[in-house]
Amino acid sequence: MNFQIKPTSEFKTLSLPAAFEFLQSTENGLSEPSVKERLSFFGRNEISEKKKSPVIEFLRRYWGPMPWLLELAMALSFILAHELDAIIIFVLLTINAIIGFLHARGSQKAVDLLKQRLAIKAKVLRDANWTTEDAGGIVPGDVLLVKLGDIIPADAKIITGDLSIDESALTGESLPVEKQVSDVVYSGAVVRRGEARCIAINTGSNTYFGKTAELVKIAKPKSHQEEIMMAIVKYMMYLGIVASLVVAVFAFTMHVTILLILTFILVFLMGAVPVALPAVMTIVQAATAMTLVREGVLVTRLDSIEDAASISVLCLDKTGTITENELAVRDSVPSSGFSGDDVIRAAVLASRAEGMDLIDLAIIHCAKDRGIDLNSHRQISYTPFNPAIKRTEAVVEAEGRRYRVVKGAAQVILAMCKGVDGQTLAEVDEKIKAFSQKGYRTLAVAQSVNGDPEDLKLTGLIPLADPPRPDAKRMIEEIRELGVKPIMLTGDALPIAREVAGQVGIGTNIIRLSDLEGLSEDEQARKAASSDGFAEIYPEDKYRIVKLLQSKGYLVGMTGDGVNDAPALKQAEMGIAVSNSTDVAKASASVVLTQPGVSVIVDAIKRSRETYQRMLTWVINKVTKVIQVVGLLTIGFFMMDKMVLSLLGMSLLVFANDFVTMSVATDNVTHTVAPNSWNVKNITLASLIVGALLVVEGIIAVVWGANYLHLSFAHLRTLVMLMLVFTSQFRVLVVRERSFFWNSVPGKALIASSVGATIAFVLLGVYGGIVPSLKLIQVLAVLAFSAIFTLMMDFPKYYAFRKFGVN
Repeated sequence: MNFQIKPTSEFKTLSLPAAFEFLQSTENGLSEPSVKERLSFFGRNEISEKKKSPVIEFLRRYWGPMPWLLELAMALSFILAHELDAIIIFVLLTINAIIGFLHARGSQKAVDLLKQRLAIKAKVLRDANWTTEDAGGIVPGDVLLVKLGDIIPADAKIITGDLSIDESALTGESLPVEKQVSDVVYSGAVVRRGEARCIAINTGSNTYFGKTAELVKIAKPKSHQEEIMMAIVKYMMYLGIVASLVVAVFAFTMHVTILLILTFILVFLMGAVPVALPAVMTIVQAATAMTLVREGVLVTRLDSIEDAASISVLCLDKTGTITENELAVRDSVPSSGFSGDDVIRAAVLASRAEGMDLIDLAIIHCAKDRGIDLNSHRQISYTPFNPAIKRTEAVVEAEGRRYRVVKGAAQVILAMCKGVDGQTLAEVDEKIKAFSQKGYRTLAVAQSVNGDPEDLKLTGLIPLADPPRPDAKRMIEEIRELGVKPIMLTGDALPIAREVAGQVGIGTNIIRLSDLEGLSEDEQARKAASSDGFAEIYPEDKYRIVKLLQSKGYLVGMTGDGVNDAPALKQAEMGIAVSNSTDVAKASASVVLTQPGVSVIVDAIKRSRETYQRMLTWVINKVTKVIQVVGLLTIGFFMMDKMVLSLLGMSLLVFANDFVTMSVATDNVTHTVAPNSWNVKNITLASLIVGALLVVEGIIAVVWGANYLHLSFAHLRTLVMLMLVFTSQFRVLVVRERSFFWNSVPGKALIASSVGATIAFVLLGVYGGIVPSLKLIQVLAVLAFSAIFTLMMDFPKYYAFRKFGVN
């Protein structure tokens, strides 16, 4: 047979006979040979994904600009017979690789969970017999039977029967959708009421659900962490390469051996490359992640913690994030002669909890909240909702008399009531119109009077809607206070979107995606950013809106709970899945809320900005150290005709500065009131001022040791190493504060690590062992000199930070 694929949307306008003809099927279903033939053409009804080798993924961690630099340093160490240095560098590189690998293996979880969602059973008509088959084996043309509680296994077109289905996880539409003969139903939707025979029209990645999976696979935010790291490496390497070339040329003119020149280059490389930067970023982020876990926030992608500090736009999915994703009675409007409780009581008596109908459950819940007494009423008979008559009804007995109650579509119930004059009808129509403008669905309730079941009188109206979460409005206010603009995204109609957005304080400037048509990409991004939200959008639209904002430099947060949100959640710098999210939404998000409510989103943003401050401290400390070390080694070489720091001394300094100062991960910091951004150029310039003055400190130490203490060159190297190590411990206490260092108390871990490192190197300086030892008085003098000079640097630091906007 010659099979073809037609988009699901095109089947909506196709008649049933035409659909059967296109799919080459009949109402008696397919034969087994035909199924096998179709499986070979269409493939299985599942999401395909290319598997990646974990071994190759791990080995890729040793490939890239930063690993290359470290590997070059390792090679030079072996050439120079400095095996210990090479081993130290390799251990550091491997630690970085392991940490990165362990936190990157979850990138395909979303697709795996989509496959699990499709791994359901379905009733299929094969060879004129009904069988239960794995949904993965369904093909276009199969005839399916779906009923209450079933997950629809493929995009399908209804042949017979009527359904009420929940598409909220797919489209964001919070209200159940009625489907009748010839209508299209989507894979992944849940049947809430009814039973229907359908013909499968698309399967696997060709379904509406599968297209969402394809978007999840390709969605990937730009790695801002990687950009920052490479920018820092770039600036540091510029400095290191220039210095090493100058020294190498000068050494060559002095007829220094090639091996010695290679030693100089290696020392400069070790001083310039931020060896521990990837590990430090991961540890800082992991520490924040542990804090967030205690606050009800689970972080699944660590780099999103840092990215969240810079988020300037937060896209909020309406259904399930701003609202509760549950229908609720908004009011009860009685007719003359009845009370509001009478309306709810009659509606409850025309409902049944066992049917799990969302509208019935909302009315029953309202009656319980109001404490309405139903003990004296007994339901004698009940007729469930039928789309053909658009109502439910029941016969009720109370106080020895029987009467009839009906509830359903307002126009249908009104037409059944007797004695409704034109004025009453106009008043009811006006109320229904007012509710509709707010996005409410309005039901009418009537009951019989005078003992005649056909003599129905209008009891009242019940508007229903998906109410906002209790904490949503306060959360929006706090987000604005943090300098972040909230934008609401929803598949609901424009009136509903405007009503909800207005209630929670987002604003009423809600637009449709069609309003962007005909505009340039730049104008689209500007209009999107200036709006308060979008209504009537689909999954690919949410993904497109996030991408559009990102294309113009906005860092975007996205919240959601359904399958339809998964692509946008994965694409956003910070994708946030609320507590009642579908599994695929949780797997796609970088942050998952483990407790009800969304107010913890604000806490997540605050914690992320604290993470930024800690990471900024480490980077500034590292950059100033590189400037100090490279500058001192260069000038020291011209002064002494030798390197004033040995390879082993450099290795010890790397440990003391880069790894001891990892304790900034738990340092005491204060978040900013505006989004943060990494301006690497300005950070480098501000650090240059501090670093240059520290170079002066180093030169003073060299002159003092050589000319006043008359140390041998080997002992002078120990003095220089100690001075650099002690300075690094005091320097971090200075640069951790954007104001003066005494404005806040350092964290306990930072104090402990600095004190510990200082004591360890005092002992090393006095007792030696792996380096030539100095006298105790000399070591203490170096310690005092480093402390006084470095702490005095706080004043020029404050000026530099203000001038270059480092905050």
